Amino acid sequence: MKSFLALVLVAFATLFALPAPAQLLPQQNDSDRVLDRIVAVVNDDVILQSELDEAVRSVQQQYADNPGQLPPLDVLRRQVLDRLILMRLQVQKAEEQGIRVSDADIDQAVAGVAQQNKMTPDQLRAAIQQQGGSFAAFRAQLADQLTVQRLHDSIIRDQVSITDSEINNLLASPTYKAGEVHLAHIQISIPAGGTAADIQAAQAKAEQALNAIKGGMDFNAAAIRYSDAPDALDGGDLGWRRLDEIPPAFVDTVANLKPGEVTPALRGPTGFHILKLIERRQPSRQVVTEYHARQILIRPSELVTPAQAEQQARDLYDRIVNKHEDFAKLAREYSKDPTTANAGGDMDWFLKDDWGSTIAQQLDKLQPGQVSQPFQSEAGWHILKLEATRQQDRTADLERNQARQAIGNRKAEQVYDDFLRQLRADAYVEILVPELREPDNAGKTS
Repeated sequence: MKSFLALVLVAFATLFALPAPAQLLPQQNDSDRVLDRIVAVVNDDVILQSELDEAVRSVQQQYADNPGQLPPLDVLRRQVLDRLILMRLQVQKAEEQGIRVSDADIDQAVAGVAQQNKMTPDQLRAAIQQQGGSFAAFRAQLADQLTVQRLHDSIIRDQVSITDSEINNLLASPTYKAGEVHLAHIQISIPAGGTAADIQAAQAKAEQALNAIKGGMDFNAAAIRYSDAPDALDGGDLGWRRLDEIPPAFVDTVANLKPGEVTPALRGPTGFHILKLIERRQPSRQVVTEYHARQILIRPSELVTPAQAEQQARDLYDRIVNKHEDFAKLAREYSKDPTTANAGGDMDWFLKDDWGSTIAQQLDKLQPGQVSQPFQSEAGWHILKLEATRQQDRTADLERNQARQAIGNRKAEQVYDDFLRQLRADAYVEILVPELREPDNAGKTS
């Protein structure tokens, strides 16, 4: 299934970026600073001015090289506040359902962010603090993001099922065989239970966005300015999708687009949509390298210390390489891997990354028939023997997996979008700062 960030949290990813360097952020003089205040009430919680300011600065930092893509500051503040409200509502719902993340989960997320920025976690902490940010606040934001991801998973888990017949039908459909399209979109939402006036206002806003694009506004800039979708602040980029992954009512219109063309404002179940075709492509055949290997795994335990496990692995390596003892026989006798030990350590044919990155790195060093030096993973100490490699056409398997993913994506998007609209409709939200309210909702609470 497509990454959840691409479905729901992509808009919030900008809020978790590294704090902007000081020279890229709007500087505040002492005379400009005011005491922190509540800008919005969200059920029993609040959003502070300082939270909103930091989130807005993070978005500005993301577009520091192209600030013209951003809408006017008052519009940007309203957009960012709306996304903070939606994030807060999701975190509240997750807490109601008993969803929690541990410190270890957050540590892992921090390590991932550090790796993406080519840093260690300690370097990431130092960079955030050097730029005036709070590492504790950064961890709290990551915790919210992980919490909401788990909420998403729990919501769709029981409501999204995929049958073999659905996959077969999709693989046989003309739209599936038509290849992939790279799309961007603008979504103008209609609130759950929206009135005729709500629909009319949404349509007018969609036409305004469309006219701006026809008048020369860059589509990404229009998405940032007008779109209500979670990915609006990323320019509305939907990435690569097959035609069957978009709403059926839009397929014919998109199928007839040429790269660079934009659809009219299309009415969907949740609002109005404007789509831009960026590019088309036909998927190529997928020929991959498969590996056949054996392994011996020595695990530390209450009876075996880590040092003893390492020494045992090195002794076994010596017996295999220097004394020419049979690898499979030693695996049956000594390996603690429950899935391969009884088969003489046989891992069968697999793709390089199927057994994790640590084993994948070792495979890169081996030729068929060679045995690795003992190496350590989270599971323990390994010895790996590469038996053979082969080239295999995995196109059919890949297409079937992609079809399953496409069906799951489409269903999950609809389920979670409906959930979010209802969550927002059921919530009590009051925006206390008049200039942060939508012009047509100046006094509205819900």
